[in-house]
Amino acid sequence: MDIIYNTLKNFPYLTLFLAIAIGYFVGKFKIGKFTLGGVAGTLIMAVVIGQVGGFEISGEVKSLFFALFIFMVGYLGGPQFFASLKLSSLKFLLAAFSMTVLGLLVVVGLSIWVGLDKGMAAGLAAGGLTQSAIIGTAGEAIDKLGLATEAAKIMKTNVAVGYSITYIFGSIGPILMVSFIPILMKWDIRAEAKKLAVKLGGSKEMVEGEFDPIKRVDTRVFKISKTSKYLSKTIQDFETDLKSNLTVELVISDGKKLESKADLQIKEGDILFVTGLITAFSKAGNILGEEISEFGANIDFTEEERHIILSNKKLHGKTLAEIREKLGLTKTHGVYINSIVRMSHELSVLDNTEIHAGDEITLVGKKKDLDRIEKEIGYKPTSINSTDFIVFGLGMVIGYLIGEINFDINGTNVALGSGLGCLVSGLIIGFLRTKHPKMGGINVGAASFIQTFGLAVFVGIVGLNAGAPAFQAILKSGITLFLLGILVTMIPMIVQFFMNYYVFKIKNPVEALGVLVGSKSANPAFSSLLDKTQNATPTPTFTMTYAVANIFLTLWGPIIIALMP
Repeated sequence: MDIIYNTLKNFPYLTLFLAIAIGYFVGKFKIGKFTLGGVAGTLIMAVVIGQVGGFEISGEVKSLFFALFIFMVGYLGGPQFFASLKLSSLKFLLAAFSMTVLGLLVVVGLSIWVGLDKGMAAGLAAGGLTQSAIIGTAGEAIDKLGLATEAAKIMKTNVAVGYSITYIFGSIGPILMVSFIPILMKWDIRAEAKKLAVKLGGSKEMVEGEFDPIKRVDTRVFKISKTSKYLSKTIQDFETDLKSNLTVELVISDGKKLESKADLQIKEGDILFVTGLITAFSKAGNILGEEISEFGANIDFTEEERHIILSNKKLHGKTLAEIREKLGLTKTHGVYINSIVRMSHELSVLDNTEIHAGDEITLVGKKKDLDRIEKEIGYKPTSINSTDFIVFGLGMVIGYLIGEINFDINGTNVALGSGLGCLVSGLIIGFLRTKHPKMGGINVGAASFIQTFGLAVFVGIVGLNAGAPAFQAILKSGITLFLLGILVTMIPMIVQFFMNYYVFKIKNPVEALGVLVGSKSANPAFSSLLDKTQNATPTPTFTMTYAVANIFLTLWGPIIIALMP
């Protein structure tokens, strides 16, 4: 054991990665719908390992990884955050903002009432409001208080303690609300999700366990029969009858490949390669002929699936139906949407689905058709091997400089800190990226890794540096903090739900629950909501309010430190 201890003490980064590995392993276990998650698991395991002592890691390393994490939060969330700032979304934005303010007021009020110190209050907020970033922004604010080294360390340890005790119910509470509110309001969430999908332009034939299939695209091959209604008619006749939901991409006639043209006549025995929506193929088979799988080994037919980031401001806020009408058939011909992803969450592809700048749209079609539409929509995401390190580096520099801005609140000098500074610079660069696609490209996968890994390293160091005092604080205040955490989690949600319903008039059940869990940054609860709706209808309101809540809850870290006596 001494050999293991001495090795870990001499190489504390081994201890850090051990805490991350065990933490993510523990975080995978499920209890019903609840999973602890890798970040909370890492913090708890780091606190446990830290009880042995002697594993302290430099605070500068901790601050660096937090800055990287929070910069990527801004970079990835910037497009959606700014896209949400419009009149039609005002009630959702106000609902999300007021939820964060309610959370702040409840945290500060309860903390003053019970007599918690600044660090414990910030930890209560981080866990009860499930916003891990508060640990970092509050910790930076504590560093600016001018306290003695030991006093500052104890206060930052209390942040970690408060978070670790309150986070579990902080995640469970919104899940309970997603189950309890429909009972209270006598809502059938699945039925309401069906109605909303129809309102957005979806099919009325959705059955239990299915997503609306209108977005699914396929290519099939048909041989024209002698009974086909399209004998001697043109390709345009066929495509017009199918309302452009199917496109003939290639024709083989008498063994020869022919380019599919609008005026090309269809003959018996012709082989047609048809691409389009799966829902339209059932009709096509009946009126064209037999679907075949053998059509000659020498036939070279390829199509492309292309990811496009929407950046055309003229299309921002438009529905898919409006976009099709605006662009016209000459530009949209032969192009089909396979999926739409916003902030890593997939949207339903329905006529009335609203598209925002920064959305990633997956299109299917021939290369020439995709090249044509790409110019109208936006740009292809950065290559997996390409990152604009010039903009990334300058963004971090600007973030650190913004972090030096300071002001007085309640007699306490508060600096934004590198965390909030990098959040602001990330937001701005992420937003500008949608306006200037060739600037500031960071591969989404790489950005997501930096965000996740940066937070894991940060909380791991927080836990290890907390050491034995963390355990003593848990013994002293554990039950009190747990009970306070329940109040911090539940009071804002209960009050805000009725405010949303009666004041902001958010009465659609699916939207009401999407706003509620989004305003809490509650990913586990969102997964639970998706299980109940069995389609993606909650996603637009969730992503919109999640982006707002993420930003403002992070800002509350130094505010709590300043407001607490």
